[in-house]
Amino acid sequence: MPDAGQVGVLPFGPSPAKNNMSTKPKLSLWAILGPGLLLAATGIGGGDLTTATFVGGMLGTSVLWAVVLGAFMKFVITEGLTRWQLATGETLLEGVAKRVGRVAIWIFLPYFLLWSFFVASALMSANGIALHALIPVFEDATHGKIAFGVLASLAGLTLVLRGGYRWFEVVMKTGIGVMFVTIALTAVALWPGTGEVLRGLFVPTLPRADAEAVTWTVSLIGGIGGTLTVLAYGYWLREEGRTGPDDLRTCRIDLAASYSVVALFGICMIIVGQTVKVEGEGTAMLIVLSERLGEELGPVGKWLFLIGTLGTVFSSLLGVWQATPYLFAECWRLGVRRDPTPVDTSTPPYRWFLIVLAVVPMLGLFASFREVQKFYTFIGAYIFPLLALVLIVFNSRGAWVGQRFKNHPVTIGVLASVLAFFVWMALNTDL
Repeated sequence: MPDAGQVGVLPFGPSPAKNNMSTKPKLSLWAILGPGLLLAATGIGGGDLTTATFVGGMLGTSVLWAVVLGAFMKFVITEGLTRWQLATGETLLEGVAKRVGRVAIWIFLPYFLLWSFFVASALMSANGIALHALIPVFEDATHGKIAFGVLASLAGLTLVLRGGYRWFEVVMKTGIGVMFVTIALTAVALWPGTGEVLRGLFVPTLPRADAEAVTWTVSLIGGIGGTLTVLAYGYWLREEGRTGPDDLRTCRIDLAASYSVVALFGICMIIVGQTVKVEGEGTAMLIVLSERLGEELGPVGKWLFLIGTLGTVFSSLLGVWQATPYLFAECWRLGVRRDPTPVDTSTPPYRWFLIVLAVVPMLGLFASFREVQKFYTFIGAYIFPLLALVLIVFNSRGAWVGQRFKNHPVTIGVLASVLAFFVWMALNTDL
C-alpha cells in the first residue's frame, strides 16, 4: 500500500504528491507540448523515413505494432531521464560524473564526437537531396546534394546562433507541423482500410518468418525516434523552467504526445511504403517515392510529399544543431573545467562546438549517403542499452532520487527488456 506521499502510483515511478500550495500557473496544452515536440522533430530524420517506407513495402501494415513498440521503448527511457533530473536537479551526465567519476565523461566523449560527425553528415546529405528534388537547378544530383547540404547546415547554424531558444522552438514546431500534416495527408490518400490498419496495430505478426523480415522489423523497432538526442530533453526542460518534482506530470504528458507523434509518423510512412513500393537506398529512395506518388496522386501528391520530407529532415538537422552542443559543453564543464555553473547557449564551448558541428561534417557530403547513414545507425545502436542500464541503477536508489521517484518494479522489468533488446540489436548490427 503506497504511503501518504504517493499519489497515483504509475508503472513508471510514482507521481509526486500534489502540492496544494503550488503557485505555478496552469499551462495550456500548447505550452505543455514544448520540449516533447522538439524531441520528436529532432528524432525523426531521413533514416526513419527510409526505414519505415522500405519495411512498409516489404512487410506491409502487419508490422505497425513494431512502430508503437519502438516509440514506447523510447518513451520509457526518456521518462526515466526526466524523472532523474526532476528528482535530483542534475542531468544524467552530471549524475554519472558525480557518482561514477570524471573517467565516465572521458569514455563517453569520443563516442559522442564520432556519433556527432556521422549524424551531422547524414543530415546534411538528407537535406541536400531533399532540396535538390524540390529545386533541381543542378544537372548532377551529387553536386546538388553537396551545395544544398552546405546551405542547409549554414542555415541551421545561423538560426541557432542568432535566433535563441524561442525562435528555435517556433521554427521546430512549424517544421513538425508541416511534416506531420503533409505525411498524414499522403497516408490518408493511400489508406489501405481501417480493419487492416487495426490488425497491424493490435495483432503482432509477421507476414513471413524469414531472417530478413525479422531483421527489418527489429530495425524498425530500434530505429524510430532518434538515439543520443534523447539526452537533450533535459536541457530543453531547463529552458522551459521545468526543474522540480511538481513538473513530472506535465513532462509525462509532453513525452506521451511526443512519442505518439513519432508512432503516428512511422505508421503513416509504412502505409505509404506498402502502397507505393520502391527500390533504392537512403534518402534518394524518397525522391523515387515522390515520383511514384506523382503517378498515384498527381503533381499535388508529389510536391506535398517532398515538402513534408524537407520539413522532416530540416527539423531534424536544426534540432541536432541546437541540442548536441549542450552535450559537448556539459562534457567540457564536467570533464575539464569542473565548473558548477549549468551550461546554456551562451556558453563558449556550446558555440565553439556548434560551429565545428556545422562545418567539419561537410566532408561527409562527398561520401555515399548509404555509408554515412550505416555508420551513424551502427554507432547510435549502442546508446540505449547503456541508458537503460544507468536508469535501472540510478533510479532504483531511494537515497539518490527519493522514495517517490524510485523505479517501480514494473519499470525495472520494462527497462531490463529494453536493455536486452538493444544489446541484441547492437551486437547484431551489420556494418
